[in-house]
Amino acid sequence: MRPAAPGPDGGDQRRASGREKHTQKITVYLSAEELLDLERARLALLRYGAAADRGRIVREAIAVLLADLDARGKDSLLARRIASANKAADADADEAAAADEASRPADRGNAQSVG
Repeated sequence: MRPAAPGPDGGDQRRASGREKHTQKITVYLSAEELLDLERARLALLRYGAAADRGRIVREAIAVLLADLDARGKDSLLARRIASANKAADADADEAAAADEASRPADRGNAQSVG
């Protein structure tokens, strides 16, 4: 049996693939803190009687987030978090560009070369 989250119309179910052979693969790089959080989640699930490996937890999380995205669109948790992170990154880039511009020497368009 596969746990599922409701799809966009509430009738379809987005299901995690569960315990089966997976033929597709992606590589995801995590920080040490994110990996530790994932391991803590695995251990918490084990305490709750819901044993799962890290891959299963990731597949379930993806299924839940994508179902929420299907159902709620731009109001979904995933869309809101990514939009917020993008705004913060844009603000950081703007701030860095302004600091870079301020550190450049003034334009010397009136200087003449000696030749």
